[in-house]
Amino acid sequence: MSEPTYQYVTVTRHGEQGYVAELGLDRAAALNALSTDMARDIAAATTALAADDTVRAVVVTSASEKAFCVGADLKERNAFSDDDLRAQRPHFRAAFGGILDLPVPSIAAVHGFALGGGLELALSCDLIVCDETAVLGLPEVTVGVIPGGGGTQLLTRRIGSSRAADLVFTGRRLDVAEAERIGLADRRVPAGTDRDAALELAATIAGNSPVGVRNAKRALRQGADVDLATGLDVEDGAWRATAFSGDRAEGVAAFNEKRRPDWPGK
Repeated sequence: MSEPTYQYVTVTRHGEQGYVAELGLDRAAALNALSTDMARDIAAATTALAADDTVRAVVVTSASEKAFCVGADLKERNAFSDDDLRAQRPHFRAAFGGILDLPVPSIAAVHGFALGGGLELALSCDLIVCDETAVLGLPEVTVGVIPGGGGTQLLTRRIGSSRAADLVFTGRRLDVAEAERIGLADRRVPAGTDRDAALELAATIAGNSPVGVRNAKRALRQGADVDLATGLDVEDGAWRATAFSGDRAEGVAAFNEKRRPDWPGK
């Protein structure tokens, strides 16, 4: 399956049907430090993936052996004027937002350093798989800024306000054991296996009803920050959008016929 080409990211489809898309961060020489051009590539790639109805899950991986992503490219920013920094901002928001707004489940495969914007890219995913080498942190206050890729909001929603405050205010780094303990890492795997584990997880997700999974993600996201009654209404709407679909009919038929479903995806 032919995919668009980019300078700093790659897109690879996996499985016989290509339902799993791997979005590879591919600026390895700079440990995937986020430059303006790399942010543009992430935004463009995620826009294309979001519009592709054949995609059922996305895995964000790294071409660097040492890092998932070390955050913003501070060498590039060192030459910026204030106007340059303002001009870069929309591209960064589009990159993080492109991952966050994917309509299908997204999984970050993390090894080595995931710092600053690198951790925020992972936080923008639904699930984070970390291997034993992972080192995570939001060190922005140590260089005179704050997390600006969703870190203050997404981390709080993941691990709670006081734990998020600890990490944001100190800028300290976590190893994988602490990340797992506080709920920052969803799955902990042996060193060197994060990509394979994340792709396997994505394949499992992609084997389920695409209509059901998309609507379940929508219900989870839209119901996260509302009162219970409103959340249950959100869930009801997502249930109705799924229950009268071809996927529901196929799922029930396959169960009764003791076979694997052939999801119509609508």
